[in-house]
Amino acid sequence: MKLRTPLGRKFIYKLYYVTGAAYENNADIFARNTGLLKCSRRGLRTLTSTHLTHVTSNNKELGKPWRVLFFGTDDFSLPSLKMLFRELQDGGFVKQLAVVTSLKAKKNPVRDFAVAAELAAFNWPFHAVPGDFDVGLVSSFGHLISKSIIESFPLGILNVHASLLPRWRGAAPIFYAILNGDSETGVTIMQVKAHKFDVGNIVLQERCPITPTDTAPMLKVRLAELGAKLLQETLKDLPHCLHKSVPQPDFGITYAPRVTSSLAAIKWQDMAAVQVYNLHRALTGLYSLSTTWHGLPIKLLEPSLEIGTSKQEQQTGNSWLLNRPGYVELDHKSRVLRVLCADTKWISFRAIVVPGKKPMSPKDFYNGYMSKHSVTEWTFT
Repeated sequence: MKLRTPLGRKFIYKLYYVTGAAYENNADIFARNTGLLKCSRRGLRTLTSTHLTHVTSNNKELGKPWRVLFFGTDDFSLPSLKMLFRELQDGGFVKQLAVVTSLKAKKNPVRDFAVAAELAAFNWPFHAVPGDFDVGLVSSFGHLISKSIIESFPLGILNVHASLLPRWRGAAPIFYAILNGDSETGVTIMQVKAHKFDVGNIVLQERCPITPTDTAPMLKVRLAELGAKLLQETLKDLPHCLHKSVPQPDFGITYAPRVTSSLAAIKWQDMAAVQVYNLHRALTGLYSLSTTWHGLPIKLLEPSLEIGTSKQEQQTGNSWLLNRPGYVELDHKSRVLRVLCADTKWISFRAIVVPGKKPMSPKDFYNGYMSKHSVTEWTFT
């Protein structure tokens, strides 16, 4: 269901929306805004964030079931939100559930689920918490949350982070764990602090192995499910878990900044074959590996690691190949394009993309491009 507003795209991020059913199911959230919001089952209504006010608890004793405000946007967030919704439906440890999300991304599974489940859903940003909640929960949200909003929750805000903090603080922990050849990662439930990402106390943490063939989407699915499980365990005994939380160690800190397309460029002079392969695994679902052929930008698809020596070296005994990272040749028998890496090992590719053309086979690339150059010029850069 799409949000429609006459105010224009520029102001849509300052709006929140609810379904009529969500209003009825969460009337206590909106009762204090009487006259500001009109809602019906026929459609969505909008309200600017300046109308939202936070109302503190009237000396209510905190305890299960919890009133939860969930912050999330993508597929990683969804298992945690679904777990919370099941607890709400089953009369478990959640008695009130609403969602904060962003409309910046065209694809927003959290927004779509909230609308389908008739949950109250608020658009980020806002400057005050829209209701009365015990705890905030964050999963793959991507926005810094202000100190005033964090302190609006009696139990603070917890974050589901896809790494074993303090390793891989930042927006892309899964990418960097695979890129760096880590054999394991995990999920950390941590307390959110103002002004900085991923520096709060560790509440709960569990490890998860990374196999040599895992791609980022494969690992993301496993970590998202693990995150939902750990979040469930935390909320079952929340005060005790918060009391037992510990500061992150001041050693072993690494950072995982946002991934950009420039990272897809293969640096043949510097990268071992396994590093090129790990780059592919980490970028799967985002970007294809890229290189250049005599100034022509190309993409390399379907890589695999190779063991063996070059046909040219076998035939001529030329050791110069060992000093030419980026040297490329066609293996007619295996029907792959083989490229020499900085560690003198090989990586092969089964498809190549030239600008303006569909993916082609290694043989077609050889016939159309490599055959026009001498063997000493068969080099990717």
